[in-house]
Amino acid sequence: MIFRKIKNIYFVGIGGIGMSGIAELLMNLNFVVSGSDLIENDNVQRLKNLGVKIFIGHNPENLKNSDVLVYSSAIPLENSEIIKAKQLGIPIIKRAEMLGELINLKETSIAIGGTHGKTTTSSMIGTMLTHAKKDPTLVVGGLVQNLDTNSKLGTGDLIVVEADEFDRSFLALKPTIAIINNIELEHTDCYRDLDDLEQTFLKFCNSVPFYGSVIINIDSISTKNILYKIERPITTYGLSRDAVYKAKKLQFKNNKSTYSVFFREEELGEIQLKVPGEHNILNSLGAVALGFELGLSFENIKNGLEQYCGVRRRFDLKGVEKGIMVVDDYAHHPTEVRATINAAKLGWKRRIIVVFQPHLFTRTKQFYKEFADSLDLADYIIVTDIYPAREEQIRGITSQIIVDELDKKGKNNFSYIKDLEDVGNALDNLIKPNDMILTLGAGSIWRFSDKYLKHLKC
Repeated sequence: MIFRKIKNIYFVGIGGIGMSGIAELLMNLNFVVSGSDLIENDNVQRLKNLGVKIFIGHNPENLKNSDVLVYSSAIPLENSEIIKAKQLGIPIIKRAEMLGELINLKETSIAIGGTHGKTTTSSMIGTMLTHAKKDPTLVVGGLVQNLDTNSKLGTGDLIVVEADEFDRSFLALKPTIAIINNIELEHTDCYRDLDDLEQTFLKFCNSVPFYGSVIINIDSISTKNILYKIERPITTYGLSRDAVYKAKKLQFKNNKSTYSVFFREEELGEIQLKVPGEHNILNSLGAVALGFELGLSFENIKNGLEQYCGVRRRFDLKGVEKGIMVVDDYAHHPTEVRATINAAKLGWKRRIIVVFQPHLFTRTKQFYKEFADSLDLADYIIVTDIYPAREEQIRGITSQIIVDELDKKGKNNFSYIKDLEDVGNALDNLIKPNDMILTLGAGSIWRFSDKYLKHLKC
């Protein structure tokens, strides 16, 4: 048994998407798992249904019989349960450290890193490997539609995980194969600047063993900056002509994306995805490169990727009512906002109405101009108040600074509606048949999209 005498594992913040996946995996490995969270959410309910004991609210008394406490980077060390664990001499480890231990369960570990697309690429890989009868173990940061969960314990010798750069967490992993989708400035509360972020990604790439490999998208300027400093075997992919694996002949219609895969100058065949957007073609191309690295045939790769049905909160089509399409997406970085709006415009001939909930004060402060530029691609924009998540208010930083940038563009196709509860009335006065309502953000915006779709049904 792994972890020697450890049997009872307690999670602080167990309802988080990353924490819940690890908790489910450990439960399936026959550990006794329990935990706490401040709110009851879908992840909490799913774990409860599996038999995990979960407390709503943090209380030091919850830790009875715990052998180890796991916490996420979002949980402050002043948390009462963490303090109690220290007093009792219970080992305290970060989520990333636990994930780093878990990837040693299997002979080959695959970790997907990058500023964007980690969850989608991980899920595509999981679907592809499952189709190829590899029965992988999977821990990702979203609910995979094909699995209806974010964690799967497989019998094969492969494990697929996300490598999260927040708080430099991915440095705890040291996988056999690392995939880097892209690198862009993000998490400015953790990194000094872009160079600091690039150097940390470089360190992650070089943590791969000498017999492993790094698969990297060279379309990103920052990935090119570190490419020749990586001291491990490298395979490249992207739209760039210098990439080893390239995507050409891109086509988009509704939620379908079609492209041809080239290995150097040799055309291998066509793949049709059930998800929209150029960014998803690039995500799948990382999976293609991995498939060949693992010795899969093109047919296995193609058929596996064509079975992929998406991840919840990644261009998640909620429904169509009275001709109005409602779509929700986790996009919370300017590049993700731009890619998601572009996917909607490429795939559908609909007017795009975006409801954007900025996530974090630090991110808004850093990228408010870029957010305005990305949002300007939509036909109409509604901006709501910032979702603070783990952060305290920063003086002078509100959604108004994004709205002011939109105003400078000289258009009148936007509104600032602070309270999400008031957005529904505004939409009622805006929408027309054949519109698409696209809710964007990493906070609570998804609840609004569900609520508004129900409203349309009335």
